[in-house]
This record gives sequence, structure tokens and C-alpha cells, in this order.
Amino acid sequence: MARSDTQDPTLRLRPLYPRDLERPSAWGDASLVIDDPLEASGTHPTTTLRHWAAWWQQLAQWALPNRQRWSGFVAEMAETPCGLIEVSPFNRTRSTWRVDRVVVNPLAVPASGEGPLDRIGSQLLRHCFESVWEARMWLAEVAVNHTSALALYRQNGFQPLAQVTYWEISPDVLTEQAQREPDLPNLMTVSNADAQLLYQLDTAAMPPLVRQVFDQQIQDFKVEPVQTLAINMLQRMQRIDLLRGYVFEPQRKAAIGRFELTASCDARRQHQAELTVHPAYTWLYPELMSHMARVLQGYPSAPLRITSRDYQPEREDYLKQIGADPVDRTLMLARSVWHKVRETKPVTLEGLQLPDVLPGLQPAGKPMPGRMLWHRDTWHGLPHWPKSLGGGQGSSSALEGPGPNHSEPPSGESC
Repeated sequence: MARSDTQDPTLRLRPLYPRDLERPSAWGDASLVIDDPLEASGTHPTTTLRHWAAWWQQLAQWALPNRQRWSGFVAEMAETPCGLIEVSPFNRTRSTWRVDRVVVNPLAVPASGEGPLDRIGSQLLRHCFESVWEARMWLAEVAVNHTSALALYRQNGFQPLAQVTYWEISPDVLTEQAQREPDLPNLMTVSNADAQLLYQLDTAAMPPLVRQVFDQQIQDFKVEPVQTLAINMLQRMQRIDLLRGYVFEPQRKAAIGRFELTASCDARRQHQAELTVHPAYTWLYPELMSHMARVLQGYPSAPLRITSRDYQPEREDYLKQIGADPVDRTLMLARSVWHKVRETKPVTLEGLQLPDVLPGLQPAGKPMPGRMLWHRDTWHGLPHWPKSLGGGQGSSSALEGPGPNHSEPPSGESC
């Protein structure tokens, strides 16, 4: 259903349909594109595969109407599309979402004091923040030299989370690493039964802030049967093989390192690898690299692309040591969506005045009398004890203390 934006009456926002994915190619080189850096490397599907994925998403939404699925929104001016945004859930609980692509056609936007990317892109982002009610956190990744994209995201509340460096290992370096025999006696294949071990490894390998933003659970490391079928079809269409494994520590009963290698059967495409190592077992980097290099010897010669973040200094030092080249640097941004939480003005002690403090020190009401009653007849100021407790006339001498005719008890006897 189309919606007219309250801030710009001429702008209409509607959901993204599969047919809209072909519009950026029709807009030509004049369009302003904020692409995901992973898409340029070949990790994300191409436009054709994304088109089929969108149709599959529409079919799944029809088959499961109770499960809301979102893919993006389109901005229109005078019934003419002028921009679109693609978003996707980052984790299985759908608490964190990722901005995949923002495209704006400046030729369809009337000239104004504000740039087309800021005018249309900001409205698309804000519409996503308001419409995707499941999202508590938003992620975006932008190249460090894309100043207009950085300005757009920071204008809409995104803050830097981590710096990402994409390294490329040449085939010669891979051949050199393959000559070394890796020492991995407990290397195992990944299955759904190992999801808890992989979750614990992933939790220990990142700082608390990044872990809170990603918000990944054990089910994020499991693969459903339908998803496995879709992955196998995607691998056959793209002619790639997906190999996954992890290193098990029998004494601690934990996973200390894992890898996910995407080997391409086409020499024109580069290989992809994701590597996670426990911070206390950094000696696994050369072992896992040698293992992946030996596996890639059975595929066409192509460079290997691997990712490292700034909170993993040991990985960057190792990649520099073996001769890897940093080909791309990006900035990961995050934004929290807590618009339902009401912000209150903090109260400081310096701002308190004396009339505001004194009412808090006054009693809330009149004091009520107690229910305990005291007898007036006492012996030498002591209360009148009942006979059951040794009171009466015979007990007065005991209360008054020893008299002049009171004899001391014999030695060895207690009073």
C-alpha cells in the first residue's frame, strides 16, 4: 500500500516488489548507489539471483502469512520511482537488520537546496526505522572513501562500530602456504549439532559492543532443511562449493577455531573465506590457512579474499606477515532504534534548590501512638511481674538484690 510521507507531500513510499530490482539498471550511470561492499566481491547474489530470491520471498510470504517478511521500499514522485532501499534481517530473531543497498535517481528528483541522496535516502531510511517494528538495531557497511554515503548514515543516527579490511591473498602465496603440512588433529565438519560450540566461539571472538549489536543466538548457527536446499541450488547456479569445518578442543570441550571456505570453480571469480579463531589460540591462523590453501589446490587458480576487523589485531599481523594485500577498507556503522523509550532529563545535585529538598525531609503524616501499655505499680522502678514468672511478695527480695540476712551459697554449689 502506497503511503504519502508527512514531511514531503510529493513523496510516496510503497513496498519493494521483485520487478523493481531492475530499475537501477534502467536509471543508468547517473544514479547514486550505496552498495554493500560484499556484493562487489561476489559474496552476495547477482541481480538475476536477487530477482529470483525476491520472488521466492513473495511466495514464502503467501505460504506463511503470519510471518512478516520485508525486503525494502520504493520512493515515488509524481508516480515515477526515484529511489529504492533493500534491507534484510541480520540474525534469526530479526532483532538486527542490515541495509543492503540504497539507490536514488537524481534525474527524477526536482532540484532543491537539499541533495537528492540526502532528500530521498533519508526518507527511505526513516521509513524503514518506523515500519520494520522487529528491528532494534540497524547495521550498514560503507567504503571509507564514500563520503556522501557516510554523511547520509551519520545524518540518520548511525555511529561507527568497527573498521573492516578486506585482504586478498595471491595464488602464489596460497601455493607457498599449501606446502606446509597443517597440524589439525581435531578438525571436524560443521553440522547443526555443533551450533552451541560455534555460538560460544563467536561470542568469545568479538567485543561486548559488537556482540550486543549482532545479537546472534544458537539458532543462527543452524541451517534449516529448506535453507540447505536453497544453498545447494545457489551453489550449482554460481558454480561454487561451500566447505565448513571447526577445530575442537577435547580438554575444554569447546571449539577454538572455525572456517567457511567458498571455493569457485570459475577462474574468473575469486575464492572467499571467513575465519574465526579464539583469542587465546592465535597459533591456529597458520594451521587453518595452510589447510584452506591445500583445499584450494584442487580448484582453478584464483586469489583468496578474507576479512578482518580492527578488533582482531593478531589476524591482521599474520596476513601482513604472509604477504596479503589490503584491497578494500570499509566502516561498519550501527544505529539503535529505541523510539518507544521515553527520554527523561537527568536530575543533578547542582540543580536542586533548598525549597525542593526540605519537603522531602518532613514527615509524611502525624505519628500514631503505640499499642504497648505500661503498669504504674512497680518495685523500685521495675514493672510488676506476674506470679507465673516468679512475681509476688516472695520475689521482691530477689528483685531488690541480696539483703543483710541473706546467706551466701556454699562453695561448689550454684545459686
